[in-house]
Amino acid sequence: MSKVMKAARWHAAKDIRVEETEVPVAGNKQVQIEVQFAGICGSDLHEYTHGPMLIPVEKPYPLNGHQGVTTLGHEFAGVVSAIGKGVTNVKVGDRVVVEPLFKNPESPFITNGEYNLSEPLGFIGLTSNGGFAKYTVVEDYMVHKIPDTMSFEQGALVEPAAVAVYAVLQSGLKLGQSCLIYGAGPIGLLCVQAAIAAGAANVIVVDIAEKRLEKATEIGATHVINGKTDDIAGQVQKLTNGGADVFLDAAGVQASFDGGIKSLRNGGTAVLVALFGKPVTHNAFDQVVREITIKGIIAYRNIFPQVISLIDSGRMDVEKLVTQKITLDTIVTDGFEALVSNPSQVKILVEING
Repeated sequence: MSKVMKAARWHAAKDIRVEETEVPVAGNKQVQIEVQFAGICGSDLHEYTHGPMLIPVEKPYPLNGHQGVTTLGHEFAGVVSAIGKGVTNVKVGDRVVVEPLFKNPESPFITNGEYNLSEPLGFIGLTSNGGFAKYTVVEDYMVHKIPDTMSFEQGALVEPAAVAVYAVLQSGLKLGQSCLIYGAGPIGLLCVQAAIAAGAANVIVVDIAEKRLEKATEIGATHVINGKTDDIAGQVQKLTNGGADVFLDAAGVQASFDGGIKSLRNGGTAVLVALFGKPVTHNAFDQVVREITIKGIIAYRNIFPQVISLIDSGRMDVEKLVTQKITLDTIVTDGFEALVSNPSQVKILVEING
């Protein structure tokens, strides 16, 4: 194995370079993976356009000492190429996906199973080097085997799909209910698929990009509404007989927050999925008198095996979200810049070993 490889490395906002770097070696309880496909995520875009956000620049990430220049990429699938001491859950040659959340072993949230709440929050590809490289090293507890029937492209979509499935589960959506989703980017569209898989009878999607609304219809949304139209809440109330049971905010701005909560039925539930870039104002009196639940969620927990099954069984047809496959060499122009400037791009996959 050559000791150097190409990787897409974040140096600063608007400065991602595909350059040579050392091949990482698996330490104790660590797994080296030869990456096959990796997806570009909204949080990668945030780091590119106005980072650092989660990338540790001022001081090192406490759990591993990582700081500064970072190989991005946390949505990826590949093959186990080496294992460190003490690894028993996988072997070399296994086809795997990575659940990129770091767990702080000293956190009380680990023992009670709520490991996504352990602090400090960290992800492969943000607080460590990630999957936009031929090889990456992750902790053994992050690795999940995938069946031979699942492609590596599908595998690269397990992580974002897990966000959507977790959001739907946390919303308490029941069979036959209505679900309103603001934002038809990758996470919003995956929420559409997850809501349908959970039995929602009515799935309404709001976005301002017509191309994305077309994609929402293609994957099974019952109704789509352009966010530039008037009285969205009124339109939703008509379509749902008085208001949506569940609202998932995958846009994360004041307009989506307000519009979605206004569109809920009394007693409905809002789940905030997006990472809000700015604070929002909120009418707490309205929340009280309407008995609305507003819930934030971060990532996912205890759900990867089910998501792998949903995708492998065809219940979530995640490949329909892939609008382009590119190479690592062109990740900045054909990947990051394309996603920033072209709303018809949804999910771009990077073929690492093509």
